[in-house]
Amino acid sequence: MSPRISQAAAGIVLLLVFYGFLVFQGIPQKWTQEANQTVQHDAVQHEQQRKSETANGSLPLWTVLPFAAILLSIAVLPLIHRTAEFWESNAHKFYIAAGLSVIILLYYGLFCNLPVDLHFPAHRVVLPEEGGFELAKTVFINAVVSEFVPFIILLFSLFTISGGIRISGNLKASPAVNSMIFAIGAVTANIIGTTGAAMLLVRLLLETNQERKYKVHTIIIFIFVVCNCGGCLTPLGDPPLFLGYLRGVEFTWTLFNLWEAWLFVNFALIAVYFLWDTLWYYRKESAEDKAEDDRNVTSVSVQGWQINVPLLLGVVAAVAFLDPGKTFPGTDWHPWFFLREAMQLLLCALSLFLTSRKIREANSFNFIAIGEVAALFFGIFITMQAPLQILNAEGKNLVAYIEKNTGVPKPYLFFWSTGTLSSVLDNAPTYVVFFETAKALSPNSEEELKVSPEWKEEYEKGNMVKVNGGFIDKFLLIAISLGAVFMGAMTYIGNGPNFMVKAIAEQSGVKMPSFFGYMVYSFLLLLPLLIIMTLIFI
Repeated sequence: MSPRISQAAAGIVLLLVFYGFLVFQGIPQKWTQEANQTVQHDAVQHEQQRKSETANGSLPLWTVLPFAAILLSIAVLPLIHRTAEFWESNAHKFYIAAGLSVIILLYYGLFCNLPVDLHFPAHRVVLPEEGGFELAKTVFINAVVSEFVPFIILLFSLFTISGGIRISGNLKASPAVNSMIFAIGAVTANIIGTTGAAMLLVRLLLETNQERKYKVHTIIIFIFVVCNCGGCLTPLGDPPLFLGYLRGVEFTWTLFNLWEAWLFVNFALIAVYFLWDTLWYYRKESAEDKAEDDRNVTSVSVQGWQINVPLLLGVVAAVAFLDPGKTFPGTDWHPWFFLREAMQLLLCALSLFLTSRKIREANSFNFIAIGEVAALFFGIFITMQAPLQILNAEGKNLVAYIEKNTGVPKPYLFFWSTGTLSSVLDNAPTYVVFFETAKALSPNSEEELKVSPEWKEEYEKGNMVKVNGGFIDKFLLIAISLGAVFMGAMTYIGNGPNFMVKAIAEQSGVKMPSFFGYMVYSFLLLLPLLIIMTLIFI
């Protein structure tokens, strides 16, 4: 085990010991009980809700600037000669992200006069009268404890364990072989998530194409398909859909309602790649490179799967069954807070201790890629709290205004709104915002549904999806789900695996396009397909 990996394993063990200490003290159990106990709406709670719902205005628009600054830093700093070397350090990325986060926290602490919803461990409305420190603390807890920690531990787990599986082999780098890898990834993403599938297959793709000069477009399509569009058939495929599952959407709903769009978009992307590579890039490869590729062809072998495939399935099981908001199947027990994350870290530690060092060395495994994601998304999760709060306050009114003045149907509006914001915000919280907005436009109980002839008719047609606390129009939920998953591919920051694949490719010597350069590909290739898909399936 290399020193870096040993340090990571030791760090995981310390975190597990710390969690064990908290369990011994009964703290996670207390959090879980507090989150799941029946809330007694006393007069104070009523007053908090009333003030929260009737508060005038929303946050000032300038509060989106720190979030926008992080996006501009990602896009611009690598392109400027004087800052490019500075930006290569993950520590420097973290300093910028953390510094911009402090600006938002200071705003909430010193100037905010609006209530903020606290999501951890139980929902509560924090009022300005409680003090700026409480508001800032609430924003930090929502961003870091409630969102960032589960997000990064899941990505870290899938990244680390899949890094212990060595799929070796230098296949013929033909358009057909690369297309086959994409197709396998599109299916696998629904079983172990887009992160797991991407980390499992990206090294095979890079090794297969190492003799080729023209391969950037291959990595781009891999990001489109395996890191994003492939993962919309199950709640395990992509984090937004899992959040929908936790909010009451049936596990099989995505499979039965999204498979046609999944098949169309992924088949179209792979077909476009096959024709593009066959008719243009593969023809441009020199005869010498093609001959070198033919000479270096070897059969595929898989190492480390005996240990790490069960561990990957363990991560999937932990995510599926250890949700503190749901009872464990067949029992009335709610898993403790962060038991899910502790189990994922335990599985990571087992992978690091049990996997052969030679396998990870052959994979050129290191934590640089996941470190970059952690450094940037720490700041992204904090700074995006302000734009998300603005969207929560104004989203419903904005939908009504646009619909009234443009005549755009609601499903189109929800698809493109969710998708556009998923391109620049993390797609998981964006999904939640529009999920709740769509839910607010639908009946919140069976009694309310029955008194509306229009809603009752839609329900009888099967066009109303029952979720926790009410219903959602089926077509709006389809639009939100597809927008969050598919358009997370529009930028490097739309979904966590995008950045990891970019970083791994660059470590392998592939000169990946800049933030805006990547968007040229997504606007020219992916966006037209999504427009066609919208007209057919939304």
